[in-house]
Amino acid sequence: MPLSVGDKLPGVTSLRMGADGPEEVDMAAKFAGRKVVLFGLPGAFTGTCTTAHMPSFIRTHDAFAAKGIDEIICVAVNDPFVVDAWTKETGADAAGITVIADAASSFTTAADMNFDAPAIGFYGRSMRYSLYAEDGVVKVIMQEDGPGTCEISAGESLLAEI
Repeated sequence: MPLSVGDKLPGVTSLRMGADGPEEVDMAAKFAGRKVVLFGLPGAFTGTCTTAHMPSFIRTHDAFAAKGIDEIICVAVNDPFVVDAWTKETGADAAGITVIADAASSFTTAADMNFDAPAIGFYGRSMRYSLYAEDGVVKVIMQEDGPGTCEISAGESLLAEI
């Protein structure tokens, strides 16, 4: 069953690009004792992810910080090299958004937020969603009905719910 309010976020190990190449990220440690906004999307360099979802969190970054959010984290089912290039191209790094590479779809699958779309080459990809969590426990979650839309899960929509 997909993530819902009251669920604990998966404490798996994911990846990000560090100064010396890919490095592991302990997701449980990222969530522990903190207020985080997390959004999942099908993949870097895909249409709606690049033109709508990421920009909505870049626009709302300061407003989330004003509400006491410690970090905004994006989880993309891609390798860390692709995620790093996309983070730079979208300006997410300059905006202060942490982008995590869920290369093996372990976080996404453990959260039961995965889907397949073989016709376009998507396997184990993330549904489009956003959430607010405190100490790793989901307090608010906003999930789209399909991966090609970004209204319910946009930064502005989540911000209004916190």
